[in-house]
Amino acid sequence: MGTIADQRVGRGARPPITPAPVISRIARVRAGRPALLWWGWACALFPLYATVSARRQALVRTTGYDLGIFEQAVRAYAHLDAPVAPLRGDGFNLLGDHFHPVLAVLAPLYRLAPSPYTLLLAQAALLALAVVPLARQATRVIGRRAAHVVALGYGLSWGIASAVGFDFHEVCFAVPLVSWALEALARRNWRRALAWAAPLLLVKEDLGLTLAAIGAYVAWRGPRRLGLAAIALGLVGSALTFTVVLPFFNPSGGYAHAANLAPAHHAPLVTLLLAPLDAVRPEVKATTLVLVFAPAALIALRSPLALVAVPTLGWRMLSANAFHWGTAFHYSAVLMPIVFAALIDALRPYAAAGDPLARRHVRASLATVAAVTLVLVPSFPLAQLAHRSTWRTDPHVLAVRDILRRVPDGASVAASNRLAPQLTSRATVVLFPTFPVEGKLYSTDRAIPRPTAQWIAYDRRPPRSWPYPPGAWPYPAERQEREYALALARYGYVPVAQADGVSLLRRRT
Repeated sequence: MGTIADQRVGRGARPPITPAPVISRIARVRAGRPALLWWGWACALFPLYATVSARRQALVRTTGYDLGIFEQAVRAYAHLDAPVAPLRGDGFNLLGDHFHPVLAVLAPLYRLAPSPYTLLLAQAALLALAVVPLARQATRVIGRRAAHVVALGYGLSWGIASAVGFDFHEVCFAVPLVSWALEALARRNWRRALAWAAPLLLVKEDLGLTLAAIGAYVAWRGPRRLGLAAIALGLVGSALTFTVVLPFFNPSGGYAHAANLAPAHHAPLVTLLLAPLDAVRPEVKATTLVLVFAPAALIALRSPLALVAVPTLGWRMLSANAFHWGTAFHYSAVLMPIVFAALIDALRPYAAAGDPLARRHVRASLATVAAVTLVLVPSFPLAQLAHRSTWRTDPHVLAVRDILRRVPDGASVAASNRLAPQLTSRATVVLFPTFPVEGKLYSTDRAIPRPTAQWIAYDRRPPRSWPYPPGAWPYPAERQEREYALALARYGYVPVAQADGVSLLRRRT
């Protein structure tokens, strides 16, 4: 025989009411679960990216071009100086190379921990944070399980992996900004989207065009005047940066990379007409265009959000610099949040339909995304974590560490490209075989007094893990050998240590 309460329930009476505080607590727990998913993915991706970058630095696989250059700029900001990078040239203000005042944000961190690892860890954190808005939007639109696939696809995407596997670059700031801006676009929160996108003007000169593309989307789908204002801000901001700001800081008085986009042998109108053909003529360009959208199984192309990628893809495909065409380096990182935001948007109608056929389409699409992601991982830098060489310190690395330990703090050093970031946190480093000489750079074309660098650190061994051809960047191996011989025979340097292809010279006092 039940209790009186049981008998009342059996007669149709209402069951006991759960207290309001308990309901509120349950609601908070349920609401917090998706947030744990979003931020959990960021916390998982950060150590993954940080480990790849940190091991490359520890194994002397990073370079002066570009980690050393950026560290010199951030180091100058940390001491409230102009971002002069001696590796880029004697007295060269890095704002004359690319416009990235956002680097000053890292100055307080670098002042606390003056090390190249500070930049690498900051980059890992920024790239990992970009998964949060993507996973959050995927949860809203296509469900929590699907959000895991989106987060996995972004987190292991080759564009992010290539950025992590090549030093540090300012574009890491743009990746989360674009990700948050696209989430706001998908939610039709136009002002928030533009608030996230506007700082792109401070990250790099070409990203004003991405701001303009986001503004165009707002003008098409939302408040026209607001979108047109964003277009104007992006275009005018980039134009002023290209024509006024960069030439002002550049020693030559022009844009340092203008030759990459200048027409080689056509009139401007002919170049414009041939641009679509030139953009896809080399096979590597066509491959890159496909691979950009491959992590989303090409489904992202159904969404108009994919058009936000056009400015970045446009300048890369039209560049005369072959390095811009391929999948190496950091150039595709900013495209990855665009691709996955467009994927979510493309699947929205099917997720909203709710019928069995639409649900099967969503599941099949996400399964394809996961499969493509896993197929591409072994070909890009995240796979280095599975290589035995990543976790083994070879004799060459030990020789580098032992020899560079002899360079005193505060010294001036002409260092090989791979040795430079091992020294930039504690010395004034220029790139061997260029030397600062009485305010000028050394050149073999004319007789000049001896170099002023106190030390020369030279590594003649070709890199094992490097996207450039051995010995071809930034100076041919033959020239480096010639300058090394001249330093000993003519410029007054004496050998201090040598091991496993690494040499350290000191200038006679």
